[in-house]
Amino acid sequence: MPNTMLELTELNKTFYSSDHTTHVLDQIHLTIETGEFITLIGPSGCGKSTLLKIIAGLDVDYTGEVLLGGEPVKAPSQEKGFIFQEHRLFPWLTVEQNIASELSLKDTSVRKKVDELISLVKLNGFEKSYPKQLSGGMSQRVAIARALLRNPKVLLLDEPFGALDAFTRNHMQEALLDIWRSNRTTMVLVTHDIDESLFLSNRVIVLDTKPGRIKASIPIDLPYPRKRSGKAFQELRTKLIALLEHETVDKQDWQI
Repeated sequence: MPNTMLELTELNKTFYSSDHTTHVLDQIHLTIETGEFITLIGPSGCGKSTLLKIIAGLDVDYTGEVLLGGEPVKAPSQEKGFIFQEHRLFPWLTVEQNIASELSLKDTSVRKKVDELISLVKLNGFEKSYPKQLSGGMSQRVAIARALLRNPKVLLLDEPFGALDAFTRNHMQEALLDIWRSNRTTMVLVTHDIDESLFLSNRVIVLDTKPGRIKASIPIDLPYPRKRSGKAFQELRTKLIALLEHETVDKQDWQI
């Protein structure tokens, strides 16, 4: 499948300790196409973040297969950008230096790319600012720009807006959507926020727990920009809540 970006087959993950075994992920089969925006949602403990780390190559102790662009994922690489819950910026570096990271801004091509990304994440005028001078949302924009600098095939986001206030979180969701629509980088976002999931993604992957299994893969066909207060959005929200609360929802009910 030439348009397939990520393919997970028969993925299983178990944590072992001296006196306990926890089967976290069970028989995960998932295909993500190039340019898709996917959200993973489910109760705490269903393995969302673990699944994201496996895709990133940060956890390789599993059974099954993970392919990125048709190649096995065996370790972290520049092909996989990862955004954590905390921005993890270097406090002694400016915005532009954090984005460039170990690359030199004296390199013309790096300088040009950094400038483009600063414009993309709407941080013009803050190039020389340090992290302590930025808000939480601005810091996460820097982290996203840093991850995009190396043109990753997929951007993985582990609840990047969870620590932000509601107003800033909504603003950051809109900013992330703008970035995705501009770049069409394949994105996989872990979230506990139902509205965030519906507002951003093409498809919602619902995970069940104990062990984590894919309960449903729901295409979200609402046009962008999406209105959270709109009737169609609220109808999908009600159905997604019902699904998360273990009610049965027929597939045809998702057609809005």
